[in-house]
Amino acid sequence: MNPPKTDARRHHDPEVRGFASDNYAGAHPEVLAALALANVGHQVAYGEDEYTEHLQGLIRSHFGPTAEAFPVFNGTGANVVALQAVTDRWGAVICAESAHINVDECGAPERVGGLKLLTVPTPDGKLTPELIDRQAYGWDDEHRAMPQVVSLAQATELGTVYTPDEIRALCEHAHAHGMKVHLDGSRLANAAATLNVPMRTLTNAAGVDILSLGGTKNGALFGEAVVVIDQDAVSHMKHLRKLSMQLASKMRFVSVQFEALLARDLWLRNARHSNEMAQRLAEGVRAVHGVEILYPVQANAVFARLPHDVSERLQKRFRFYFWDEAAGDVRWMCAFDTTEEDVDAFVAALKEEMAR
Repeated sequence: MNPPKTDARRHHDPEVRGFASDNYAGAHPEVLAALALANVGHQVAYGEDEYTEHLQGLIRSHFGPTAEAFPVFNGTGANVVALQAVTDRWGAVICAESAHINVDECGAPERVGGLKLLTVPTPDGKLTPELIDRQAYGWDDEHRAMPQVVSLAQATELGTVYTPDEIRALCEHAHAHGMKVHLDGSRLANAAATLNVPMRTLTNAAGVDILSLGGTKNGALFGEAVVVIDQDAVSHMKHLRKLSMQLASKMRFVSVQFEALLARDLWLRNARHSNEMAQRLAEGVRAVHGVEILYPVQANAVFARLPHDVSERLQKRFRFYFWDEAAGDVRWMCAFDTTEEDVDAFVAALKEEMAR
């Protein structure tokens, strides 16, 4: 059978590479192949399809026998649905000041989810039991939003990674206060790859109650999933997902992507590669006088500080974002398709601009 003809045209230069975000990368070829496999015939809509049913077994193999996946469109949607599922209308969520739910979701958890974020500053993006206690009080005070959930990100927004013991300590501390634990796992695969542990070690085995599982940043075309680990912690997840406008009619196309990632080891291969490219980038950058790496490079992100004018010139050659423009801090992200040649070309360009 000949490939179908199309009037679509390529509108970008495929040779252009950047370090702005792992979302800039396309979809992994194995994910695209899985999508094509699912794109034949008819399947029941709204999650009653065979691909979504099969996904549940894969999710249980990675996150324990009680786990259940609810595919959604995007990461913000996953976080909003997950946090709504474990809070009352008067509930609040304790999180790091730098957390994605606080900084990069346009207020969606508060405006759409209707909950309050109680933030604490952290030196490296990671919460501790002591930091949680800065906001873990006032449960009987009707004048204060009630702390009901602790939300942590793995890996964090600063590219740092919690150890299994650190997550377990956070979960035990939160549960002792009667709170649930949500994990923003948009880059959970990268954290697991760094620590060389299964994802279950960082989630259900450590006491996490509900998880936002990332796919897009690790080779999926689109789609994330809310994974409920503690079934007693939530209710009416299907209704919450629909209410939050995160119910895909053709859900098989989200589910089959997770099948491609999780059925074997594609999730791990992709994460290991992007992590290795970040390490290569960090090693190259450390050799450049006048550039400071700000945080430990533990996943696929490198945060650095360099002269503002150098960054502006470098951005004309490679896309990346300022993290704190006033301080001169930038973030460089590697993806599953970042190559050694990409990294070496970027480091060479950085050296040239610093020399100017």
